Amino acid sequence: MRMTSTNVAADIFAAAFRAEPTGFALGPGRANLIGEHTDYNLGFVLPFAIDRAAVAAFRPRADRKIRLATDFAPGVVTSDLDSLQGATGWAAYPLGVAWALGEFGADLDRATGFDLALYSDVPVGAGLSSSAAIESATSLALDSMWGLGLDRRTLARVGQRAENVVVGAPTGIMDQSASLLGETDSAVFLDCRSLEASAVPLGLDGAGLEILVIDTRVIHAHATGGYATRRAQCEEGARILGADSLREVGVADLDRARQLLSDVVYRRVKHVVTENQRVLDTVATLRTSGPRGIGALLDASHASMRDDFEISVPELDLAVEAALAAGALGARMTGGGFGGSAIALMPVDRAADAQAAIADASARAGFEAPVQFEVRAVAGARLL
Repeated sequence: MRMTSTNVAADIFAAAFRAEPTGFALGPGRANLIGEHTDYNLGFVLPFAIDRAAVAAFRPRADRKIRLATDFAPGVVTSDLDSLQGATGWAAYPLGVAWALGEFGADLDRATGFDLALYSDVPVGAGLSSSAAIESATSLALDSMWGLGLDRRTLARVGQRAENVVVGAPTGIMDQSASLLGETDSAVFLDCRSLEASAVPLGLDGAGLEILVIDTRVIHAHATGGYATRRAQCEEGARILGADSLREVGVADLDRARQLLSDVVYRRVKHVVTENQRVLDTVATLRTSGPRGIGALLDASHASMRDDFEISVPELDLAVEAALAAGALGARMTGGGFGGSAIALMPVDRAADAQAAIADASARAGFEAPVQFEVRAVAGARLL
């Protein structure tokens, strides 16, 4: 995130509220290296915080009023601490965080209101968790203003609770954990059942590699449609198999699952179970062999999401195929699916030619030109 982003956020704040902010908080987006739709099944994920982020400029108030502004929607949204759950649109994310903090120790009856302005360069709907970036920046800002002293893992649960209840998206805790727990040149290996997290060095620079994001510009929305359906199918599969969650189902159980489940539910379960194993295999490979050994695991993850979980789209499949043809060591869609982005593990010296080849392939297919950019694994959310 460019440091000028604080200046932009300050300008938005000044224009909206005719005052200067007293602080800034940054919440990065995230890319998921591997482990898709495993988080709400209490499995394993391996995301990393990226160098695109939301910055919140904030100032406490003496009353209970809340005012919100951003560069991607006109006007000022006005609310108060007694009207947090009825939020809609983009304001549901920061207001949802304020509400959720009340479930994790904040005394909302005695809290004061605030003015908050948001600027973000995380693409919306691209599968890079622009929502978690906003939630993490907001939670740090409010933790600071209200003197809560909550730890990062608790703030991740706050963001998830806000998204589940106020926004209405049935997401797991991966996105917020990546945004808050990220470390430089490392991925966050997260056990979504125990919430234990550890940093796994990626070693991309030393290996001459980079992560290329290919944003197809096919917009998705987690609060509607296929995401909720997939979650319900996973829960159905776990129930029929007698498990509390698919975390309890292993690869060795898939033969039994095939006999008990409908074809569709079986394939959903198969994806989650095999994806959990791929996360474990990726962590082991990174720790023993480095990033050049994980390409086949990324490829297998995409095939599973395309064929078993059925959350890819033609634009994503083409991006993956074109990246591999252009020299990527591995590639997969990232995020919840139904649009968004793919990532490619690319040798640095092949990256420019690969971007040209991917753009050309998209044009020949009649697709909208993708937005392509490198991302780096960075430190997690922080006060500036």
